[in-house]
Amino acid sequence: MSLSKEDAELYYKLHWSILFYVNQKLSLLKGLTSLYQVRKTPFKELNKIRDKLYKGTDLIDSFIRENPSSFSSNELEIVAGWRHYIKKRFVILRYLQNYTIFLDIDEPPKAYGVLGLITPLDEMFGPVLPVMVEATLLPFKDRIIYDGIILGDNIIFGGGIRRDFNDAYQQAKARFGIILSLPFSPKETEQTDAGKLRFYLRSERSREEHLEEIEKLISGDDCLLMLYHQEMGKIDAKAYGRRLREIGLKNAWFAILQGNIIASGLTKEKLEENLQEILSAEKMRFVYFFHLK
Repeated sequence: MSLSKEDAELYYKLHWSILFYVNQKLSLLKGLTSLYQVRKTPFKELNKIRDKLYKGTDLIDSFIRENPSSFSSNELEIVAGWRHYIKKRFVILRYLQNYTIFLDIDEPPKAYGVLGLITPLDEMFGPVLPVMVEATLLPFKDRIIYDGIILGDNIIFGGGIRRDFNDAYQQAKARFGIILSLPFSPKETEQTDAGKLRFYLRSERSREEHLEEIEKLISGDDCLLMLYHQEMGKIDAKAYGRRLREIGLKNAWFAILQGNIIASGLTKEKLEENLQEILSAEKMRFVYFFHLK
């Protein structure tokens, strides 16, 4: 969940250089006369320079034009990408295998997959999530990192807020997926109506909250109507499966339609034969089949 040692060293070389440049331009910290001193300056002091750097893109643009550190074209290209920084409050929601989820809860919510620099983020923040932080996200070699400074809040979130965060995360994934590079264009990545429908159907609470949206999506769209019945059948099969196992059933196939088991069979082929005797071909399209093992 972190950059390689080589990439982390490259990042810090670039970032310390631009911070040093900004301080020379604006004279924010007196006595800061070398890159070595930048490296040794406490984060709280560096934050004064960082806040000026991310007030727009003018300082990034002038750094690239002047190239005071004689960076290569590839290195300047990395710095140029920082024009697309995102500086705001995020919720660190969960640690995944390849990155940490930073959730932007503003509407519409978005979920960013963020890498650590040297220390993995799970070691920095520990196992208890969610955590509210202020951070600046930057693109780096087609990935997303934070800029080295994260300011956390010691807020304990209750169960209701946690559920809201998780709902926002599921909504973000359904609508945009997990964002893994910057800049991000919502119009290019927004998911299809099928993705939205799956998101709306994911839980009973969500189905109640998005009832109107669900009805609008499936009204007049035969493909989405079929998807609706399949997704609902999948949900119902989990509940039926538990109950059927409790009474000792196994190794059988069942058919669900509109929340009801309407037929069964020892094999799927036998189940389909049974259905053909009792159900029209039009309705067959909406049946969900499941195998109780």
